[in-house]
Amino acid sequence: MRSHMKLEVLEKDYYYHIYNRGINGTTIFENDSNKLYFLKQLAKYTENKISIFAYCLMNNHFHLVIRLKAEEKEVTQGFSNLFNSYAKAFNKQINRTGSLFEKHFKRIKLKDENYLKQLIIYVHLNPKHHFDLDFKNFKFSSFQAYLSDKETRIERDETISLFGDLENFIFCHNQKNNLLNEIYTFE
Repeated sequence: MRSHMKLEVLEKDYYYHIYNRGINGTTIFENDSNKLYFLKQLAKYTENKISIFAYCLMNNHFHLVIRLKAEEKEVTQGFSNLFNSYAKAFNKQINRTGSLFEKHFKRIKLKDENYLKQLIIYVHLNPKHHFDLDFKNFKFSSFQAYLSDKETRIERDETISLFGDLENFIFCHNQKNNLLNEIYTFE
């Protein structure tokens, strides 16, 4: 029998990497409007419960970097409502039934500020990592929200000050991206 990994407890004021994928690797976003709807539901069900530092929506999985603003029960309920409402709409749209996401969303508590910075970069570089797409122009990650001055739910100022300034924020992403390019060239 496989032992079940105990789910990390979500604690208020701590940072987490939240991610999940479609059950059996199934597609959870068929198109851009699915992704926009997911983001809309995310905003609706987690408002005042979490702060978002980064996100990326890929076709069969997503990543979020968050900090809890509320107690665990409220936050897990918010996520549960988000996933249920999204799955319902998605299933109806493509005429499918049953679970869409793997049973429990994965959560990893971030140990320190350095890990937080590395994770924000990792999440933004996901399109590069999976599909060799240019992460800077990928529409469904929070990277572009950092370059823009449009209103956003992302914790823009706090994150940028974590990196010192916007210039260094971009520099760190490019550095990591160049490193990935080198690794891929060797394969």
